Amino acid sequence: MERSRVLVVGAGFAGFETVRHLEKHLGPQDAEITLISPGGYMLYLPLLPHVAAGVISSRSIAVPLYRMLKRTHIVPGGAIGVDLDAKVCVVRKITGELVNIAYDQIVLCPGSVTRSFDIPGLDKYGRGMKNLAEAVSLRDHVIAQLELANSSLDQDERRARCQFVVVGGGYAGVETAACLEMVTSSALDHFPRLDPSQVRWTVLDMAPRLMPELGENLGRAALEILARRGVDVRLETSVTAVGADSVTLTSGEVLPCRTLVWTAGVAASPLIGTLGSETVRGRLAVGTDLAVPGRRDVFGLGDAAAVPDVDKGDGAICPPTAQYAMRQARVAAHNVIARIKGGRFREFRHKDLGLVVDLGGTEAVARPLGRELRGLPAQALTRGYHLMALPGFRSRARVAAAWGMHAFAGDDFIRLGFLAGRTGSLSDYEHTHAYLSREELREQVGR
Repeated sequence: MERSRVLVVGAGFAGFETVRHLEKHLGPQDAEITLISPGGYMLYLPLLPHVAAGVISSRSIAVPLYRMLKRTHIVPGGAIGVDLDAKVCVVRKITGELVNIAYDQIVLCPGSVTRSFDIPGLDKYGRGMKNLAEAVSLRDHVIAQLELANSSLDQDERRARCQFVVVGGGYAGVETAACLEMVTSSALDHFPRLDPSQVRWTVLDMAPRLMPELGENLGRAALEILARRGVDVRLETSVTAVGADSVTLTSGEVLPCRTLVWTAGVAASPLIGTLGSETVRGRLAVGTDLAVPGRRDVFGLGDAAAVPDVDKGDGAICPPTAQYAMRQARVAAHNVIARIKGGRFREFRHKDLGLVVDLGGTEAVARPLGRELRGLPAQALTRGYHLMALPGFRSRARVAAAWGMHAFAGDDFIRLGFLAGRTGSLSDYEHTHAYLSREELREQVGR
């Protein structure tokens, strides 16, 4: 019997966990497993704000694929098109070379990209928080703004460099603002020429409440913590234009600002648009078994798939969180194995375990299994959860040691300068793939 060719697109939470389960339950004689990933690691996204704040190193949350996966063939590149009828995925390798990879079963988990809008200047001057390069670049940029403001004699320039704006009142935006505000507050001791009242962090969100998924009480608690630190949270407010040294708000107010971090939601990877399949708000439509309707050889999960939330019902789809992606991976792997060896498909069903939000230091808010926690108990739970969710003992040990060292010794405020040749904008770091049109895909596949 010929080995089945299983192709997994994406090495995020969903893709990485799928491959681990496939390796565990499929022998070398059963299937050839291929994973497409532009980097040789799985990124633990929830701790990106800690990398941006310098609390932990980038290496700590980059789980090495070549160490963790024993017999999966890893293709270093990004999928830019999938022809479902020909069963071919087109990959642009990190060299720029295009290759066609044939498959028998495909698991699509290409993740998401930062959702941006047609706001003048956003692509050029806005910064994201979706990958390691953006996190490291943002830290360097924030420290550079303090250095430049400290050395400048121009008061207007000082004000613009000391104003930091985060758009998005979800977990990514709140954690980013909370962690980096602690950096700038601590750094003021090293920049005696700066007026502390000029260093301001502002969080903008169009919603009437901060992090509504947490509930009204915890949302208010997070708001109070941020306000106590001097973070200006403006709800039902966003931006209409972004310039090199200013940000224009929907209220008409113009803030002097040279740092805007855009975390206002995510959208499914543009790869989904090349499939020609049904989508739900841009995400690939799949059934409760994670298979594309009518195609039991194509599975979708994670941020890029609209997985029905059976527990909630009423047409709800699962939220794009690591908690759901990791559990969807187990069901996807089971169903791929059932397809190869014979057996019944399993339905994905999961009851939300709750949410955790790390606000830096000893502050956090959490809602495990519907119970509301804040302060040190919430922080202990939050960091304990991250340590359990991180794959691999080495990564856990590095993160735990970094947290301990930072709590004991504080920050060194080092600007690395590795990415000094790039602006760090959304266009710099997130618009990296030119995805194929349906016509280009057919031409590349040769049909």
